[in-house]
Amino acid sequence: MQSLPPVQPAQSLAWFAEEALPGVWVGFSDTAAGNLAFHVGDEPRRVAAHRAAVDAGLTKLAGSPVPLHLQYMDQVHGAAVAVIGGPAPLPAFPPRGPTADGLVSLSASLAVMVADCVPVVLLGTTSGGKPVVGVAHAGRPGVEKGIIAATVSALRGAGALELRAWIGPSICGRCYEVPEDMRAAVSLVEPAAHATTSWGTPALDLPAAVAAQLAAAGVAARNVGACTLEHHQFYSHRRAVRDGEAEGRFIGFAAMAAPASTTGAAPQP
Repeated sequence: MQSLPPVQPAQSLAWFAEEALPGVWVGFSDTAAGNLAFHVGDEPRRVAAHRAAVDAGLTKLAGSPVPLHLQYMDQVHGAAVAVIGGPAPLPAFPPRGPTADGLVSLSASLAVMVADCVPVVLLGTTSGGKPVVGVAHAGRPGVEKGIIAATVSALRGAGALELRAWIGPSICGRCYEVPEDMRAAVSLVEPAAHATTSWGTPALDLPAAVAAQLAAAGVAARNVGACTLEHHQFYSHRRAVRDGEAEGRFIGFAAMAAPASTTGAAPQP
């Protein structure tokens, strides 16, 4: 097992957090923030409390004069990208979100949930200097279907220039064992995905595949990740199935503070 890479210290709400632009924070949570998914059998009120605590922590971290609320999505391992035209609404119960595996916005704070898939956070600015943020859920199907290219395209369609990306914790190529035919099929789409486990069986390296797809799209990327299967600091679907652990999901996020001039009102796109 490799040791966790050094990352920017963050408050307890996040394992990694970085102010990428003034008032714009990108990062990734871990199990310390609790399970943030409603679909894994957890008690809904507890999940809602975890999400509310993350929202409050990000509001403080970003220095926003109004509360921030992360916009989540209903992830389906596809290549659809939803463009959010305004700030995320107050969290509903039960929660609602677009059916997509990528989100893009000029004004909303965004979240992507994972527990072995690759969480990607993206950031650019318009020609006028306004931030544009995005998140993508890149599992094995998403790598095959082109979720990274679709999200980058949506960001550029929203006016984003000089894009950057952060690749978060996910299962590594040494651990993600798959059948040989699956490795062959994915590798035809993205050769960087081809890998072998540490015990010599076929595998997929999804972080490498995502990095290659970002590079092909002209996006500079920083990998701040670690292997979710190896490190209990993160939720892992495969480890939960293998070891009988409770399922959970952590997030990648892009949080944008509301400008001070909009105190008491929602920022406009």
